[in-house]
Amino acid sequence: MTDRHQIEQLYSEMYQAMVDKDTVTLNRVHADEFVLIHMTGTRQSKKEYIQSISNGLLNYYSAEHEQMEIKIDGDQATLIGRSYVTAAVFGGGKSTWRLQLSFHLVRHNGLWQFTQAKASTY
Repeated sequence: MTDRHQIEQLYSEMYQAMVDKDTVTLNRVHADEFVLIHMTGTRQSKKEYIQSISNGLLNYYSAEHEQMEIKIDGDQATLIGRSYVTAAVFGGGKSTWRLQLSFHLVRHNGLWQFTQAKASTY
């Protein structure tokens, strides 16, 4: 499997884990140093982010992936993923957004992991 294919699969696995509230997969695909930067500028560590999904602060219902732009440089990569995401976050109502996540990734022991994500709309 090529690096590009592994990263595409990782993106899809991450979203399915968010929908399923699958904390085991979320822990696997995100590096320990992972940080999520929300559209508001709020920063969440890996632990805070996964806890927000498991406790219902962040509720994801579906994601349809539209585009993935991937650049690989050795053991580092970037991914800009664009997806139609249905979610209810931070106490708001259920809505569908055109969500863009800009990721930094690293390869540890042959496996890619997300180290940072910055959320925006497109």
